[in-house]
Amino acid sequence: MSEAIYSADRSLYGKLRRRVSKLIYRKPARLEGLKRPLITFSFDDAPQSALTEGAQILEAYGARGTYFISTGLMGNESHLGKYLTGNEVRQLADRGHEIACHTYEHLDCGRADAKTIAQSLAHNRAALAALGITGISTFAYPYGDVSPQAKAVLNNTYTSARALHHGLITTGTDLNQAPAIGIEGADGEANGLKWLEAARATPDSWLVLYTHDVRETPSTWGCTIKTFESLVKAARDHDFEIVTYAKGIRRAA
Repeated sequence: MSEAIYSADRSLYGKLRRRVSKLIYRKPARLEGLKRPLITFSFDDAPQSALTEGAQILEAYGARGTYFISTGLMGNESHLGKYLTGNEVRQLADRGHEIACHTYEHLDCGRADAKTIAQSLAHNRAALAALGITGISTFAYPYGDVSPQAKAVLNNTYTSARALHHGLITTGTDLNQAPAIGIEGADGEANGLKWLEAARATPDSWLVLYTHDVRETPSTWGCTIKTFESLVKAARDHDFEIVTYAKGIRRAA
């Protein structure tokens, strides 16, 4: 992801595309009979701090997270910091974290055609398979942008595709365009805690949080170490069940 280059499509076509996308290729969630709310901590693009700080904090609380990987970024560096190498992605998998998919080159699924999206997804899965990581079942839209053609491709490829609009996952929520809450920026911790309270007040709910880097001085798209640990601790203190995204989907599908 690039702070300087990416700009969402604000055209009339873009607005109509996003509206139509909400209506088609839906996979309604079924969340019933939960004894306590679910919560998932996820990382997009996976800079190294998501491993060195994020995974370490989760593991200290007996939890595991979900890492949405664009293998074309591996080993590179950006405003998010250095990205994970292939060996580090493999290490995360070996430690019990979920390795999930972005597109290979962080392709914007809102603007690309179906063939290009399918090729990028296949390239990403092949690169992960070369690391010994297979059976990947979940996806997150890079930039959070969605299109009818993207949902059509993803509908047959993954059990769920996570987007970026706010909300809880409850019965009826579209798992092909699932909501998530960013814990980024100066208000990240307060925003996360607000949604934790919303989930506690909502029976049979699942809250998905996401960030990118986890550093003392994070990027615009990241959070501080203090913020991340505070939210993991709050989830434990309030008796949330911390699950990877794939485990949550198995409960919701």
